[in-house]
Amino acid sequence: MTTHVTTRNPVRADLPTSGTPTPSTRRTSNGWALAGVAAGVLGIGTMVSSSTINAIYDKSIALDEDAILAKLADQSVQIITFQVVASLTALALVVFAAGLHRRLAARLDDSIVPMVASAGLIGTAVVTVLGTGLDTEFAVGIEDHVLAANAAMFNHWTGTIPWCWLLVGLSALAVASAWRQGAVPRWMGIASLVLGGLTVVSGVLPVQYMAIVPGSLWVLVISVGFLVGDKQFRGAHRSSN
Repeated sequence: MTTHVTTRNPVRADLPTSGTPTPSTRRTSNGWALAGVAAGVLGIGTMVSSSTINAIYDKSIALDEDAILAKLADQSVQIITFQVVASLTALALVVFAAGLHRRLAARLDDSIVPMVASAGLIGTAVVTVLGTGLDTEFAVGIEDHVLAANAAMFNHWTGTIPWCWLLVGLSALAVASAWRQGAVPRWMGIASLVLGGLTVVSGVLPVQYMAIVPGSLWVLVISVGFLVGDKQFRGAHRSSN
């Protein structure tokens, strides 16, 4: 019995054979940083839009629950605007969190810093969604189904809960730690240390609603930095691929 063995000996062994996929150059999208820019801008928008729901802060009717209810009934547009802006803020924060985790993990192999940085942003997104949670009950026709005392409480809710950006301060301090480990540029580390510190301090004290000011500013500044000023990392990443 004769055995036939078929062998293949290409002239160029260094070239891929037919049917073998060629490796593609991996490109890292910076869409996550763009989402961060949106989150920062929308965070400021959340602060502004929630401030327009202001019946409880009108000193002329501050202790008149019925008057507060009547004024809130005329602010349906403001409530709906706040609902949309804050919800978009939460969505953008989650995308930014995922991208920030990937960016930091690329330089910090065995570190909890990327997880802490992303967790703070995701936690803030959850708080922001909760801050809009009562809107469905108070946006339209509240004089027909809402007690005056509840209307006053709703306005206190919208004026505080969506502003509680304490956990963004934790994310900022994580990025400051990443700077100390050489994972981000120096200016990003210093900005994160300053704005993160302000966010944490205001969030820990009983003025926690003020945390949204330095918090949203940090998200905006740092995401712009990653979008347009992270050239050294992107260049190194392309070279390695």
